[in-house]
Amino acid sequence: MQSPRTSGKSGFAKILFFSLLVGFLASFSLPGVAHAQLLPTQSSSEQEQDVSDGEVMQQFIDVLRDDQKRQVLIESLEAATSGDTAKDAGPTKIEEVPLTFGRKIADYTQQASETALAQAHSFWQHLKGAPAALSALDSDQIGVILDALKDLALVIITTYAIFIALRTLAKRIYQSIGRVASSYDALKTLALALGSTVIDIGVVILAWAGGYLITLLFFGEFGSIGIRQTLYLNAFLIVELIKVALRFVLSPTTGDLRLIPVGDAAARTMTRGFTAIISILGYGQLLVVPIFNQNVSFAAGRAVSVLLALAAISVAATMTLRFRREVTAWLIEKSEGMVRSGFLRALARRWHWGALAYLAFLAAIVLAQPGGVLIPVLYASFQVLAGFIVGFALSGWIAGTVSRGIELPQSLNERLPLLERRLNTFIPQALTVLRFMILIGVTVFALHTIGLIDATGWLQSQIGVRATSALVTVAMILIVAFAVWLALSSWVDYRTNPEFGTVPSAREQTLLTLLKNAATIAIIVMTLMFALSEIGINIAPLIASAGVLGLAIGFGAQKLVQDIITGVFIQLDNAINVGDVITVGGMTGTVEKLSVRAVGLRDVHGSYHIIPFSSVDMVTNFMRDYAYHVCDMGVAYREDHDEARQAMFDAFEILRDDREYSHEVLGDMEWFGVQALGDSAVVLRSRIKTRPGKQWAIGRAYNGILKKVFDERGIEIPFPHQTIYFGEDKKGKAPPAHIRFSEENAEARLPEKEGSASGTIKEPRVEDASPAEEDAHQ
Repeated sequence: MQSPRTSGKSGFAKILFFSLLVGFLASFSLPGVAHAQLLPTQSSSEQEQDVSDGEVMQQFIDVLRDDQKRQVLIESLEAATSGDTAKDAGPTKIEEVPLTFGRKIADYTQQASETALAQAHSFWQHLKGAPAALSALDSDQIGVILDALKDLALVIITTYAIFIALRTLAKRIYQSIGRVASSYDALKTLALALGSTVIDIGVVILAWAGGYLITLLFFGEFGSIGIRQTLYLNAFLIVELIKVALRFVLSPTTGDLRLIPVGDAAARTMTRGFTAIISILGYGQLLVVPIFNQNVSFAAGRAVSVLLALAAISVAATMTLRFRREVTAWLIEKSEGMVRSGFLRALARRWHWGALAYLAFLAAIVLAQPGGVLIPVLYASFQVLAGFIVGFALSGWIAGTVSRGIELPQSLNERLPLLERRLNTFIPQALTVLRFMILIGVTVFALHTIGLIDATGWLQSQIGVRATSALVTVAMILIVAFAVWLALSSWVDYRTNPEFGTVPSAREQTLLTLLKNAATIAIIVMTLMFALSEIGINIAPLIASAGVLGLAIGFGAQKLVQDIITGVFIQLDNAINVGDVITVGGMTGTVEKLSVRAVGLRDVHGSYHIIPFSSVDMVTNFMRDYAYHVCDMGVAYREDHDEARQAMFDAFEILRDDREYSHEVLGDMEWFGVQALGDSAVVLRSRIKTRPGKQWAIGRAYNGILKKVFDERGIEIPFPHQTIYFGEDKKGKAPPAHIRFSEENAEARLPEKEGSASGTIKEPRVEDASPAEEDAHQ
């Protein structure tokens, strides 16, 4: 028999060992839900009493066998015994030996495997003790819940009567909202679904408040309420609000407000099944278990909690087995076009295996940890499921947007014809990147929730803060840069659109196009520099290298620099615009393309010429403000030039009266008089002022009319002719010119000339004469 002193020392040693062991195990335990599932919780004095001295000593022996854990325990004991001495002495510098990468991986895998094995062993030991958790409940204790239901019968009936009456009225509103939502798009339908959910929440709160009020006024003493009635009413509020969230997703009574693509029958079936599970867990944990804890024992309450959890799991397993084929068909149908591999199809056909394995895992957790660990596990599972649902819903909406494309209103497309095409070029790529980021985010959230990774700790670390900050900043830079470029391009499109606002001139079109191109290059360069700077890349060497490269290019491309500088000044002087008819570099044509380096001309023959500005010495533009058609008309010397002048003015009046050309003529014809006395004609000059670019058409039309007027008035327009001079010798005699008149074929070769005396004059033919004929002629 031990003495009291010896017993006290032994008890103190056990307490010390137990405290150190609990602190040590807590320091090496895994965070999150996994720890709650696999290690026993020490939340009450009753659970602490269940730990035997033998178990404590066995765990302490396991600690001593582990080298790393034993070293930590020794350091903890040394720190505890040193006291103030350690504080005065200051921190001890320990020379750390750097570990290789292979050694770090080996230590990590060793620790992970040992921890996993220890947790699995602990979980198995608790699972073997599961029957003991149900031994505290017997058939005699079932009457406790029956007595409680008798006390709560009036409160339950009253509260549910109010709730059913309000729900009946609300269903009509839901159906009206559903009929309105049938013609709306996804976003408006979501807004209507949220509105119906708010009404549903109001119905639950009104029923709960009505039950409280009637209980306070009519059941029991006036103004007082029992603890059981309070437990029930609070359980009713929480359970029904959870059901509201379920109805928000499935919408069993109004298919047009349903957020997931399932049929009406499937929605109603899932609603009934999940409603049963929610009711069993909610009312069981919030009402039945507290009643057993209060009226029987905590052990009986834990046993009831285990039975209720197993009942809910059984309902879920029954639903999984019963509707596995329907769910498989739905998965394959909804994934048609996306699920191409046989592996994914096989996975869709065997989805129930994973669901049943998860339910079996929950049943094992309930049996191994009867102290209410199911609710945290279900909450973590709900978080993961909700994360995947939201992520896949957003991903599906983005995929639909990418496939459909962005459609703008017709009025906006008329004003900005290129905006929709630009949006459909860049935004689908950005949405694809966003889908990938959503997938990564959902995966990280799920791993963090189940405790495999610590995403919160990483985000709060220096690397995490820097990475997330750089990612968000770069995304904002790209978004702002794209918005600025899109706004600038749209403004240029609007200004150059002739159907809206003031019609832009050719110079405005050219300058605005050059402005858009230059601004685009500047935005790309600045965005790249800012993005690289935020990522952490030093852009100073890049800028210096770009400067050196630009200098080298400048020396090696002097002609190009000359082209650009000359082109800039030509544009500033407004010398050339697209659509002008110009003469530049010895070529004349219409300007089809104009850049800061060269001009593209299309001549009258259809040939296209590219002329760099470095070869341009002079620009002749035929399209500035107005133009002139200069008419140099030749008449015979025998004609009266006053008569010819009047004929030219009359021809101009005929031209101006023509509707086709009248609006192209800007003034009266200007008369200059006799321009020249030519070899064959007297040249008369006049000038007609026209719109720019119309001088050639006016000139051709005027020449045609003038020809008709001259012909009508017998004014000769002479053609060029020669006077033959045979010369003379020193004696003043000219050499003989022998002329022979031939009658043969004269009528065929010579036309008749009206107005001659004899009626027909035959043209003589000059032929070579023999010497004898020449003498006879002389």
